[in-house]
Amino acid sequence: QVQLVESGGGLVQAGGSLRLSCAASGTIFRLMVMKWYRQAQGRQRELVATITIGGTTTYTDSVKGRFTISRDNAKNTVYLQRNSLNPEDTAVYYCHAQPPPTWGQSDYWGQGTQVTVSS
Repeated sequence: QVQLVESGGGLVQAGGSLRLSCAASGTIFRLMVMKWYRQAQGRQRELVATITIGGTTTYTDSVKGRFTISRDNAKNTVYLQRNSLNPEDTAVYYCHAQPPPTWGQSDYWGQGTQVTVSS
């Protein structure tokens, strides 16, 4: 069974930094495209960042330069770093794993971790 366990969320003061972690188990992590999504209250879930199996990163235009996604295949973990947080970053952040299409599997989601940025 594939499991994604997020950690690192919490209450952060505006201007502070935060690093979210997502540890994967039950799959071949290095073959999974990993993503971070977020969903603010009253808004739809949106993609924040993607990192491929080769380490290529992409970001939503609105957050480019503010978030950094990285992965450590030796630890089966993907990270999301955010510096200079602002209240608009308040959301539930979800870890997402995309299997290779040839596996015939659905995508996997973590439970989500709440990030709250105070003014």
